[in-house]
Amino acid sequence: MKKLVLSSISMLVSFLASGQVIEDNFEGTGNITTWFGDDCDLEQPFTNPFQTGINQSSKVLKYNDIGGQYANVRFDATTNFNLSANYTFTVKIYVPSIGITGSQPLQISLKLQNGSLPAPWSTQSEIIKPIVADQWQEVTFNFANDPYLNLDPASPPPINRTDFNRVLLQINGENNNSKVIAYIDDFYYLGAALPPPVVFDQLVWSDEFNTNGAIDAAKWFHQTQLPSGGSWFNGEVQHYTNRIDNSVVNNGFLNIIAKKETYQNQGVTKSYTSARLNSKFAFKYGRVEVRAKLPSGVGTWPAIWTLGKNIKENGAYWNLQGFSTTSWPACGEIDIMEHWGSNQNYAQSAMHTTSSYGGTINKGGRVIPTASTAYHIYSLDWYANKMVFSIDGIVHYTYQPATINADTWPFDKEQYLLLNLAIQSSIYPSFTQGAMEIDYVRVYQEKTLSTNENATSKDTIRLSPNPMEDVLTVHIPADLIGAKISIVSMQGQEVANFVSKDEILTINTSKYTSGIYLIQFTTKKESVSYKIIKK
Repeated sequence: MKKLVLSSISMLVSFLASGQVIEDNFEGTGNITTWFGDDCDLEQPFTNPFQTGINQSSKVLKYNDIGGQYANVRFDATTNFNLSANYTFTVKIYVPSIGITGSQPLQISLKLQNGSLPAPWSTQSEIIKPIVADQWQEVTFNFANDPYLNLDPASPPPINRTDFNRVLLQINGENNNSKVIAYIDDFYYLGAALPPPVVFDQLVWSDEFNTNGAIDAAKWFHQTQLPSGGSWFNGEVQHYTNRIDNSVVNNGFLNIIAKKETYQNQGVTKSYTSARLNSKFAFKYGRVEVRAKLPSGVGTWPAIWTLGKNIKENGAYWNLQGFSTTSWPACGEIDIMEHWGSNQNYAQSAMHTTSSYGGTINKGGRVIPTASTAYHIYSLDWYANKMVFSIDGIVHYTYQPATINADTWPFDKEQYLLLNLAIQSSIYPSFTQGAMEIDYVRVYQEKTLSTNENATSKDTIRLSPNPMEDVLTVHIPADLIGAKISIVSMQGQEVANFVSKDEILTINTSKYTSGIYLIQFTTKKESVSYKIIKK
């Protein structure tokens, strides 16, 4: 069922959602305070020597390239640009022909950089525009539609990035020692500010393993049915059982135990047993934390991972509940932690999708010297557009595909957790028993509030029902008739806008994609926003 859950958010978030204005007219009313000349002299404010045409302003910025090889002027923004909604920068410029030397083409370029990098230019995007001498002109740089240059060809399109926070202006190119004098005015950018960061701060599901004995059957399911052919995938040689011998809670810890023993089940005899648990909880987006100590020894293969709730896999819990619609890897797989005893102390995270699976290229990990002698926290932060993996709070891999589609991102649907300890055919003959010991499993999601907690400063706007399907009804008080109502995605793109003409407004949300939106009410006196999550 698709639902909308609404929660009120602070006025600060309302302001951020309304827009990011960056401007400077050099008259003292702009908000750019970090202008800097790199191999270039600048003066600002400077008396406008050419008060003519489209610029009668009395003050400007003087750009004086005295022959620097990479001369430019720049500034740093206080917050990163969000180019997904507004991607246009404008500036006025006047270049007197008497101030030009050399034979460089007369042009101005605007470069966007990540000023926090040691080499900010390494991932820059640039637009170059021709200009003419001896007249004021307004130049527009549109990073959605103008031809742009990425210094690193592997960088995604600029409108898909949120790491830019520096603007450079450069006249007549670089790698030359020509001189240029120019006058700059009325720099302007109005864009949607980046949405507030998603914080997974509400514990929604967990198992602390506080009760000795068998696992909690309300939370976990033993997956024991062999795949077709009588053997588990990847050449594994164990039987998974539902016996307390292979999975048991003791003194606050879950022990998943692999044993060397002859065991017959489903008409098949194997020499090793272990356990594979499916969570009876499925979720979309959030933070997973598992505190665990791993087994050691060549041939042991413990894993903490997820699969799509919609997977077609005989014997899996959600398959048995009737949710199977999609085969692997199209259902998606998230490997939060894998550890091979043949590569002791190296913990890896990986993604399996239609675009890359099995020996996937989408992986990363790091060495944990005490992986099998101490407990460590293995974590996943699952956002709407990326996965971030960490161990003890240190990030070792981020999956964020440049293009999100069914091949690269089947992760807009619920997944469930799996805990297992597999035995590979390379297991040492001397192996008798090993265990993955787990202290806790916790899932956090972003905190939301119930409908009756949604209110403006006057406690007047009502949004209902909650939860709901495909239609949002907005109850508006008489004193707010005429307010502008806008709905904005968390990428900053306005998806709908209305003017409140009546006290009840019905909004059809059936075509909105799953995700988080802001609904904003704006009058001359106030601006109030609510967060909307469509699941």
